[in-house]
Amino acid sequence: MADDLTIQTGGKDGGIVINDDWPGYSLELFNYPKHYSGDLECVYIPHGVIMDRTERLARNIMGDLGDHDIVVLCVLKAGYQFCADLVERIKALSRNSDHTLPMSVNFIRLKSYVNDQSTEDLHIVGAEDLSFLTGKVSSPAAIVDTGKTMKTLLKHVEAFRPKMIKVAGLLVKRVPNSSGCLPDYVGFEIPNRFVVGYALDYNEYFRDLNHICVISESGKLKYKV
Repeated sequence: MADDLTIQTGGKDGGIVINDDWPGYSLELFNYPKHYSGDLECVYIPHGVIMDRTERLARNIMGDLGDHDIVVLCVLKAGYQFCADLVERIKALSRNSDHTLPMSVNFIRLKSYVNDQSTEDLHIVGAEDLSFLTGKVSSPAAIVDTGKTMKTLLKHVEAFRPKMIKVAGLLVKRVPNSSGCLPDYVGFEIPNRFVVGYALDYNEYFRDLNHICVISESGKLKYKV
């Protein structure tokens, strides 16, 4: 494992870098819903690793933004579990420290996928009025693929003149057509593989997986629309 998972040295929040040849873990080593038998290739990032990394991100955010009044903008649907766990860990740190982080949480929904392909047709729901961000520190929590979706969202958020914007992203994919728009806080940098679980879906399936897994080709065919 040490040869396949490396820590990016470009900054404390550059993320855990998963190499292109990382095969993942055998499904036999973990518990997962049996109704997905045959639909998955491997466990790519175990739930416990996600939790540990999320706690580290929460500590980094506390260190950078503590004592600011922030608005967490949860990007639905794929980002809801990451956002919930990140907020819980920030709350726990605030309860047990003199360094607190007052925050509120709001929600926005983005949709850009059809099956396993990101499309140019981006739908933003629940973002008609973000005036509550004016003068506040905004921290969107999201999943980042090509970066185009995040770039569009940031442009929309900036129109409401928040004091500062800091983005927390659980996953960043290495893709050829990346926009170069990266989060300030990154959980994991992964190869360009289609992953599901931990609220990441394929046509609304697999959100009930705790681990982040690679979907199999038979799984894609089974749930294709």
